[in-house]
Amino acid sequence: MKRALRNLLFYAALIGAWALLARLRVWPPYLFPTPWGVAEAIWAGFADHSFWIAIGVSMRRMLLGYGLSVVLGIALGMSVAGSRFLDQTLGGLLVSLQSLPSICWLPIAVLWFGLSEKAILFVVVMGSLLSVTISMETGRKQLPKIYSMAGRNLGARGLKLFLNVTLPASLPYIVTGLKQGWAFAWRSLISGEMIFVTLGLGQLLMMGRDLNDMSQVVAVMILIVALGYIVDGLVFKTIERLLEQRWGLAAS
Repeated sequence: MKRALRNLLFYAALIGAWALLARLRVWPPYLFPTPWGVAEAIWAGFADHSFWIAIGVSMRRMLLGYGLSVVLGIALGMSVAGSRFLDQTLGGLLVSLQSLPSICWLPIAVLWFGLSEKAILFVVVMGSLLSVTISMETGRKQLPKIYSMAGRNLGARGLKLFLNVTLPASLPYIVTGLKQGWAFAWRSLISGEMIFVTLGLGQLLMMGRDLNDMSQVVAVMILIVALGYIVDGLVFKTIERLLEQRWGLAAS
């Protein structure tokens, strides 16, 4: 209750400061919109269904691209962690590539796939793949050897050993990688949609810029942040709680 009240007071003060700056006209209205102007833009966007359509299109792309990156990242991470050759060669390359901003993949995506849906999906996958892979690799490497030895002594082998020993013990690292991968994929998606002329939240953001409608720009930005917050709260925080309840593990 205290936390909810503290958050309420914080955001109320934040909106109050925003309204005050808008009233003082420190910046012209077309550059610094009022809170009520942004609220009207949000209401209008949902009323004419443009926000609903954009959310649906963006989330469909996100789920497809992120799903592919998770499957590929887990397989690649386990392969690198289980092979000394891959660890000494591909492992260093993966760490180096992670420092590359996801927007850098856009020129390659355009050249390979053109201005198409595949190009956006490619950018989303590359934006999150490395984070998932490295977290999976780290989780596998940090697993104490005694866990595997104990599992083998109890008769676990192959897939059974992975599902009952290796995977549960690596889950805190994996969940952390999945959270980071989601955040990177979300940013990559919006960047791709801002460049490609296509439906989506990124396209609404650029439409607001083209129309010189700062209220719409801020409204879409708030919507993007809110969706990220909701996904983190409903999905990843729920997974973390389940880990703590079942195995006493917490994501770092």
